[in-house]
Amino acid sequence: MRISGNPSRNMFLGRSFVVALLSLSLVACGDEAPEGGSEDALASQESALASVRVRLMAANITSGNAQSYDPGNGTRLFQGTDPDVVMIQEFNYGDNSATAIRQFVNTAFGSNFYYYREAGAQIPNGVISRWPIIASGEWDDPSVDNRDFAYARIDVPGPKDLWVVSVHLLTANATTRNTEAASLVSRIKANIPTGDYLAIGGDFNTDSRSESCFSTFSQVVVTSSPYPADRNGNTNTNAARAKPYDHVLVDSDLRAYQTATVIGSSSFANGLVLDSRVYSPLSEISPAQSGDSGATNMQHMAIIKDFLIPGDSSTTGLTVSAPNGGESWAGGSSQTITWTASGVTNVKVEYTLNGSTWTALTSSVSASTGRYIWTVPSSATSSAQVRVSDASNASLSDTSDAAFTITSGGGGGTGTVFINEVLVNEAGSDVNGEFVELVNPGSTAVSLSGWTLSDSASLRHTFASGTTLAAGASLVVFGGASGIPSGVAQAVAASTGTLSLSNSSEVVTIKNSAGTVVDTATLSSAVCGTDGVSANRSPDGSSGGSFVLHTSLSGTSSSPGKKASGASF
Repeated sequence: MRISGNPSRNMFLGRSFVVALLSLSLVACGDEAPEGGSEDALASQESALASVRVRLMAANITSGNAQSYDPGNGTRLFQGTDPDVVMIQEFNYGDNSATAIRQFVNTAFGSNFYYYREAGAQIPNGVISRWPIIASGEWDDPSVDNRDFAYARIDVPGPKDLWVVSVHLLTANATTRNTEAASLVSRIKANIPTGDYLAIGGDFNTDSRSESCFSTFSQVVVTSSPYPADRNGNTNTNAARAKPYDHVLVDSDLRAYQTATVIGSSSFANGLVLDSRVYSPLSEISPAQSGDSGATNMQHMAIIKDFLIPGDSSTTGLTVSAPNGGESWAGGSSQTITWTASGVTNVKVEYTLNGSTWTALTSSVSASTGRYIWTVPSSATSSAQVRVSDASNASLSDTSDAAFTITSGGGGGTGTVFINEVLVNEAGSDVNGEFVELVNPGSTAVSLSGWTLSDSASLRHTFASGTTLAAGASLVVFGGASGIPSGVAQAVAASTGTLSLSNSSEVVTIKNSAGTVVDTATLSSAVCGTDGVSANRSPDGSSGGSFVLHTSLSGTSSSPGKKASGASF
């Protein structure tokens, strides 16, 4: 049976009545009703706090020779990462009876989890949820006959429901995948209330992020960067780790609540591509084993994204998350002020250097962005704080829990590293020659272990453990090893194999190991379009300088690892 009406909240009377009625209806029609926990479990879930973390996972992680979860590799990956809602593909286990599937869900997630699995499919899609599934069904995939689009409406904590759709697009070609996407988008527009949350997740089999299906999906979900990555910064998810097959795409109102995926002491700012072979420390995702993601016929890598949504008891609120006390930021550096907000449309952002006099950074910015990029003033102080308030109600505000420090420079730490020079348009056509130059003007070395470099499209480089940038020195990241010229003292090749910078305009971002933005270089077309000529800070070596063509500073077209004049840093 395929449920294809236009449901609204008014049609659902009581949750226990609805689940029971829907179960009877589906069983009578031969489909599999959503399975789940008891009313006691439901009651305990509804005693939510003001904010609730929701972990979404897309998972085609079967292994072995039967496209099933029998071998146990996928089960351990589920157990080790503790997802709340999974859009699962190839949902096969044992003899696929209701008893077998229930056993799998109990083992991998817990006996209190609910699930929906499409019926009559060779490699069925499904949904597994920590919270009650109050409606579910399948929509026809017009391009394939061994699975459909499986959807579920989930009663997550808070005022909105979460709709998720589990998909498994064809490998055939991009045109076919776009046909599937168009069909699904039309179903979503016809059936899912725009006021609810929406997530589409699963195995898209996409060869690149520029496929037309993403443009089609963008009618209902956000498809733009940033993208989840593994411990090494690789965003690709197929078995060979060369193509972006798998995705969790959410609508704009849920995207506003996305937060870092935190597992143990590790934090992944844009979400996680789960590859147990590169995850470290492995103990954080126990009982997963190092070889699970590389098991025989393991399909793909799972995708995880976390969201912090308003819970049932949430009304309005603001919380400053950074800086929240104890940080040391260098004057002149670019830092990110972050906050969480509920029931607030726009916020005012201010700072103080003495605890009493406040200076506005912006009188109104969208609360849902959750961040503001700040060029830290040069005045040294140990009494700095940040305040975020409702732009229309000053009485609703939050301030850093304690003071943080602003140094006048040379104090080490994240604030002393900035982007000084970028070659976007390489000489000739050898993209290995593209580079990004980082400079540390301070008097203390800075550890770059786990830092990342991204452009406007994707993460391009993760700095290896043990990497340091000496005081008063530079480090240059090149597109490829063959592009590193002789004489550059400290240079590395991009860990992803390319920088792939855009010649029209570009934004290059450096983040520390905690995912905090350290510096951003916004490059206009005027400094990106000249072949072989880099964009350089002016004044050279100044973190607050604007970017100009290198030829306006000296007679050379670029100076990787050196000052624009050719002198050493």
